[in-house]
Amino acid sequence: MATTTLNKSNIFFEPDSFSNLNSYLKKNKFSKIFILVDNNTFADCYPILAESCPLLHTAEIIEVESGEQNKTLNTCSEIWEGLSEINADKNSLLINLGGGVITDLGGFIASIYKRGISFIHIPTTLLAMADASIGGKCGVDLGNIKNQLGTITQADAVFIYTPFLGTLDTRHLKNGMAEVVKMALIADKKLITDLHNGKKQLEEIITKSVALKTAIVKKDPFDKGIRKTLNFGHTIGHAIEGSLLATKNELLHGEAIAIGMIIESFIALDKKLISKSDLTIIINLIKPNYELLKFNKSQYKSILELIQHDKKNKNTIIRMSLLKGLGSCIFDQEVSLVQIEKAFVNYTTLIES
Repeated sequence: MATTTLNKSNIFFEPDSFSNLNSYLKKNKFSKIFILVDNNTFADCYPILAESCPLLHTAEIIEVESGEQNKTLNTCSEIWEGLSEINADKNSLLINLGGGVITDLGGFIASIYKRGISFIHIPTTLLAMADASIGGKCGVDLGNIKNQLGTITQADAVFIYTPFLGTLDTRHLKNGMAEVVKMALIADKKLITDLHNGKKQLEEIITKSVALKTAIVKKDPFDKGIRKTLNFGHTIGHAIEGSLLATKNELLHGEAIAIGMIIESFIALDKKLISKSDLTIIINLIKPNYELLKFNKSQYKSILELIQHDKKNKNTIIRMSLLKGLGSCIFDQEVSLVQIEKAFVNYTTLIES
C-alpha cells in the first residue's frame, strides 16, 4: 500500500479496502463524525464506505445537491448552522466524500468552523483524486467568480480508493484527465508522451499526478511562488467555467480547463515561450478528447470580465502561468487584453478548421 506525506497531510492509496482509514479512525477519538456527500456520492459511494468502516455507522450524514452552483457561502452557512445546532465541538471530524466540489466545500467549512476542526478527504472522482483533494486549497465561489473565497488548510489525510472510479461515466473521467494533462504539461515531459501513447494505467496516472503536485506544494505550500504554475490553463479556464455556469452550455471544470490550456498556449506562443511544434503537441493531446466550444461576442465579454477578477492579477494587470516549453511553466507573466483577444481568434480558427 502506497503512502506519501504532504506536510502534516498523509495521502493513502487504498486499492482494496479502507484499512488505513479504519486505523486513522481508531487512533483518533473524535467526539462526533460527520460525512459530507452530494446526492450522487451518497447513493453510489457512501454504502461502500459504510460497509468497509464500521466506526462510521453512527456518523451524521450531511447531504448537498451536486454541482458547482452549490459551492457557495449560502451552502456553507446552512451547514455551519446545522453543526452548531447539534453541538458539533472542536473535536469533531468532517469527512468529505465526493469530487472537487465536495472537497473544496468541505475543507472550507471545516477550516472555518470553530476556527478549524479536523477533516479528511475521500475523493470519488478522477479530478479529485489526481488534483482537487491534494494540496490544502479550500474554497467557494462568489457569484460566477471561481474560488474567490477560501483558505489553504491541509486535510488530516486523503484516502484514495480507486474502485470509486467505476461509478463515473466517460465524460467525468475525461474531466479529471484534464488536470493530469495540465500536470504533465507543466512538470513532466515524459508523462506527456505516456498520455499521448496511452501507455499508463489509470492508477499509475493518478499516483504520478499526486506525486508531481505534492512535490510542487511542498516547495510552496502557501502559493507565493512555484505553486502558481498549477494555475496553467485556469485563468481563462475558470473564466469560461464561470461564464457558462447554470446555462445550457455549462461545462465541467476539466472541460473548461482543457479549453483554457489551448488558449493560454496560444498566448505562450505569441510571447515566444513555446514553439509551433510544442503547440501542435498540446493541441493533439487535448483537441481529440474535449468539446471545444465556440464563444459568441456576449460570452467573450463575460469571460473577459471574469478574467479581470482572477486572483493572480496585480494592480489590474492580468497575470498568468504560462508554459515555457513542454514540461515546464513560469508564473506571474503579464498578459495584455490584445494578446488574449488574439489567442481567442487563433482558438476560434483552430476549432473551425
